[in-house]
Amino acid sequence: MLIAAQDATVPVIVQTRSALAPEVLFAVIVPIDLTLVFRKWGPFPGVLGVENQTGAWDRVGQSRNPQLSDGSTAFERLTEYTEGHSFAYELSAFTGRMRHLVRGIRGEWTFTPDGLGTVIRWTYEFSPLPGRRFVIRRIVAPLWRRYMATSLRATVRESNRLAK
Repeated sequence: MLIAAQDATVPVIVQTRSALAPEVLFAVIVPIDLTLVFRKWGPFPGVLGVENQTGAWDRVGQSRNPQLSDGSTAFERLTEYTEGHSFAYELSAFTGRMRHLVRGIRGEWTFTPDGLGTVIRWTYEFSPLPGRRFVIRRIVAPLWRRYMATSLRATVRESNRLAK
């Protein structure tokens, strides 16, 4: 496990609403093509593709290597999967700038009923390297929140298109 309960992490949370039902949204977002929604923004690279994916991304333990637009990669492993409700993953083994700042990251998406639609919450939890917490909390996290909000809006737009 990358992050334990006693670890001092830096969480970043964004959320939005969608008119789609949770089970529909979940079914579209979990396998979504990352290149459609994670584009370069500010200092953060976009996703160009994925290599070495071990399955359909629908079971705990599956893994893949996102390929980023700055030439770097990471290792991503699915750690939780509750059909129609939530999934979580860990990112580690960064080859780009993030390797100098974090041990790893835990991401989680939850899909909560909201009338006929859904509240989507995306949490990103940075596990800073020793001495890097201040940089993550004061510089990276505020910028990352804006990147996440942009990516989440793109995800909802793309989900609406794909669900039709």
